[in-house]
Amino acid sequence: MPTANALICRTKIVATLGPASSDYETIRDLAVAGADVFRFNFSHGTHEDHAARHAIVRRVEAELGEPIGILADMQGPKLRVGVFADGRVTLKPGAPFRFDLSDVPGDETRVCLPHPEIISVAKPGSRLLMDDGKLAVVVNAVGPDWLDATVDVGGVLSNHKGVNVPDVALPIPALTEKDRRDLAFALNLGVEYVALSFVQRPEDVSEARALVGDRASLLVKLEKPQAIDNLDAILELTDAVMVARGDLGVELPPENVPLVQKRIIRLARRLGKPVVVATQMLESMISAPTPTRAEASDVATAVFDGADAVMLSAESAAGQYPREAVRIMNRIIWRIEQDAEWQSMMARARMAPEDYVADAIAGAAQQVADTLKAPAIVAYTHRGATAFRIARERPSCPILGITPTHEAGRRMALVWGVRAFVNEGRQVMNVEDMVDSALDVVRRARIGSSGNSIVIAAGVPFGVSGSTNTLRVAKIP
Repeated sequence: MPTANALICRTKIVATLGPASSDYETIRDLAVAGADVFRFNFSHGTHEDHAARHAIVRRVEAELGEPIGILADMQGPKLRVGVFADGRVTLKPGAPFRFDLSDVPGDETRVCLPHPEIISVAKPGSRLLMDDGKLAVVVNAVGPDWLDATVDVGGVLSNHKGVNVPDVALPIPALTEKDRRDLAFALNLGVEYVALSFVQRPEDVSEARALVGDRASLLVKLEKPQAIDNLDAILELTDAVMVARGDLGVELPPENVPLVQKRIIRLARRLGKPVVVATQMLESMISAPTPTRAEASDVATAVFDGADAVMLSAESAAGQYPREAVRIMNRIIWRIEQDAEWQSMMARARMAPEDYVADAIAGAAQQVADTLKAPAIVAYTHRGATAFRIARERPSCPILGITPTHEAGRRMALVWGVRAFVNEGRQVMNVEDMVDSALDVVRRARIGSSGNSIVIAAGVPFGVSGSTNTLRVAKIP
């Protein structure tokens, strides 16, 4: 966190908690090393596990004095083959293989596929990928309760390995009954973001939105080709997105994933919605104390693309070096953000303000700050929207978001370039109060020097959400 770490970066870090990072000392160390948001993966662990981690994160937050966000990641549907009589089989290229609904243990010729939804929509030519894409078959014929296929890419297939079906939209809801229970639990805990897996169509997002309401921000994980086909409509409905390159990299040709990543980041930035790049960023650090040079370049690419955040998964949840993974990711981000070419790219990628007052104010705040070489833009924001809009402009100075609620402060923890300050109980009644409070936050942030000008964006009347309409310049005394 910025209070204890000299490397204060614009691009945020999401760190997944798990068996390697569930105790107070480790979670605190991760926050100090640069983690801004902690991800709770509901594919693993019990509700009691997540509640214990939540309590520790809130304790660490109180001690360090700056908001920490929590992202509850729903598991989503898991498509898997059944079991084999001998636990595993070897599939040979060119061999026939059947999937059916029988629960009889499988062999080299067939296995149970306990998902009639797949059988109902598959057609000749459809591809089924298994074990994270290591094996592949092509469907030849479809029956009422079976699929006949030919092995395209062979190998060893064992019990309960995952199945991906990239060619068709599956009639499966994004939220399972387990997800609904997990979602209710996470919302009662008070998480800031809920991540939705297995999204294929806008209706999946609408269903989750009806359940979440305004109790948390909704983050859609883009991991299905069908979601990419519906990208514009999905982005309109969600609050934030994640480029989930694990399943996306299985179901899309690998050469397409970098282009899709750039497209998602570009569109999300245009809408002013946080975008997270995830999966295998520092994968080798699960078992090694340093990353590969290719992994460092991967993190750097996401930073150059303008992502709001980059994420660690198993590296921090189950790896041997969780602290080192966060530290090196923070160092990579810091180094890139000091580069003149990165700063030029952020300036060139700025978008024209949209035709409404709040966006015009956000664009003007960035322009005035650049002209005056201001050390900070201070954004008064009730729910975070003003800070989000200014962050869309990617200003060259930090954004200090002042909010009256911890919830809004924690949501801003995911947003590029924003440091949140909670002014709980301190009301701004007039312009003089606004300036005094802004200068106080600048002092707390240890930014700027006497005589520097800061830019302040706010709304009048004060305390009304969605009323950003005022820009003010003030000098640091």
